[in-house]
Amino acid sequence: MLWLVVISCLTQEAKSQEKNTGAIVSALKSHEKAVLVKDDIWIRDPYIVLGSDDYYYLTGTTQMPEVKFDDDTKYNVGLGDSSRVGWAVRVWKSKDLANWTYVGEPFDLSDGYWAEKEPTAFKNTSRGRWHLWAPELHVVGDKWVLIHTTPGPVKGGSNLALTTSKRLQKPYTFPLGDLAANLHDPSLFQDTDGKVYLIWANTKIVQLTADMTQFIGEPKAIHPSTLRQMPNGKQEPGIGHEGCTVLKIGDKYVLFGTGWSTNQGRKGSYNLYYAIADSIMGPYGPRKFVGRFLGHGTPFQDKDGKWWCTAFFNANVPPLERECIQTKDLSDNAYTINKQGVTLVPLEVKILDNGEIDIRAKDLDYAIPGPDEVQKL
Repeated sequence: MLWLVVISCLTQEAKSQEKNTGAIVSALKSHEKAVLVKDDIWIRDPYIVLGSDDYYYLTGTTQMPEVKFDDDTKYNVGLGDSSRVGWAVRVWKSKDLANWTYVGEPFDLSDGYWAEKEPTAFKNTSRGRWHLWAPELHVVGDKWVLIHTTPGPVKGGSNLALTTSKRLQKPYTFPLGDLAANLHDPSLFQDTDGKVYLIWANTKIVQLTADMTQFIGEPKAIHPSTLRQMPNGKQEPGIGHEGCTVLKIGDKYVLFGTGWSTNQGRKGSYNLYYAIADSIMGPYGPRKFVGRFLGHGTPFQDKDGKWWCTAFFNANVPPLERECIQTKDLSDNAYTINKQGVTLVPLEVKILDNGEIDIRAKDLDYAIPGPDEVQKL
């Protein structure tokens, strides 16, 4: 009779999973509140892109597959000597943003350009010190471009890897070679005219040649017209300090970037901001607020044209309850309401009559800046 009990338990588990997935699908359809779409992985900087095969692809900063997902690893912040950040790009795919299938690890640091060029650094550094951060996947032409940052084992050993076929798999070529070094949080943008741009740091941009082997001209700094008030009393240019990317919405170029609400490292909430320009090289207008707890998120449109932003756990303590969060001052530490995993937060993106773009999170717990926000909004 034991097998009957096991089957019964499995059936109950399947029903529960189906119920949970149904709730996620319903919440995504309503496009009103934040939705936790994947809660079984440790992830930072989640990135979602729609592939040419009509699947959404998800990647991000992750631990290695063999690291057990438990209370010990769940809220590891990924920083410092206790970091559990791995050295592989892990990928999931989904047709509906609710049901995710693991694709595997199509790339790891041993597959990269720097492993070929500086093998001794890899050989002499334990894999526990290899860390691959903030990978992104882009479809350019009929190839995949995989790009990421990394602090080791080669310092500044970021990679821009290009597939040799339509499939997201080895082998890769590395068209930029040494030019891919020292790119913090690199991102790609392909304009409607086909031109491809590389974006990194806070914020540098350069156009790439069609084969992505060279820069066209010198990298340029782009930033909002307004300055940020820093803790030392100085005002500085910049959209934030990391997680920058560019999208084209309507006829405008939108620069997104990430910063802590207090403009101090790991103090307050990790937020997403934006600025708008008529040309990708600027000048950009004032820094505006997208949402609280959305730092290093990916704004993207789903198949139905709805806008979302990925969100993730980034704090020094477990996530806060959402009750009264809109009026809670978070300036004494790093806090979030995001649970571990991937949360999708609905965005309202408006193209105004004058052509300007207005972007804001729809869920009020993300849409309203907290009292710890130093920028006047």
